[in-house]
Amino acid sequence: MPAHSTATVSKWLGRIFAHEGGYSSRESDPGNWTGGEIGVGICKGTKYGISASAYPELDIENLDLVKAADIYIDDYLVPIKAHHFDNGVAYQMLDFAVHSGPGTAKRQLQEAIGVAADGHIGPVTIAAMEQCSEAGLVMLLLAERLDYLTRLSNWPTESRGWARRISNNLRVGVKDL
Repeated sequence: MPAHSTATVSKWLGRIFAHEGGYSSRESDPGNWTGGEIGVGICKGTKYGISASAYPELDIENLDLVKAADIYIDDYLVPIKAHHFDNGVAYQMLDFAVHSGPGTAKRQLQEAIGVAADGHIGPVTIAAMEQCSEAGLVMLLLAERLDYLTRLSNWPTESRGWARRISNNLRVGVKDL
């Protein structure tokens, strides 16, 4: 499988940043706040989809795109083992990992291709992926992702945004193939 160029990864990150948006906290967006967590009298907030609850050492409000990109590469792209995926699948896995965690993304990929969902991208998973076309794998992954999201307790309140995200990923999936 091909290595992913810096330009390609930058394109993927741009998509994710556009979807995730800038800084948001209970104080800055009280009517729509759903992210992060509240500390002792302090609302921690999120920026570019990165929450202060996940990264308490960061100054989330002043997080820049370079540091956010480093986090996405180190904590999401590398752990999903993106080097095993063609570009179209790698982007979908990265977006899934950012949204639901790398372990969830890997297990749901495995569910989609019918192998044991242990979260380990090894020889069995790779062999099963090789039996699918890139387009087929993108479609299976997005179907599994949508099914996974509908089973979450916050689906009733978050479904519109999540469905739009997957709809957008179907569109960009066509461009990536």
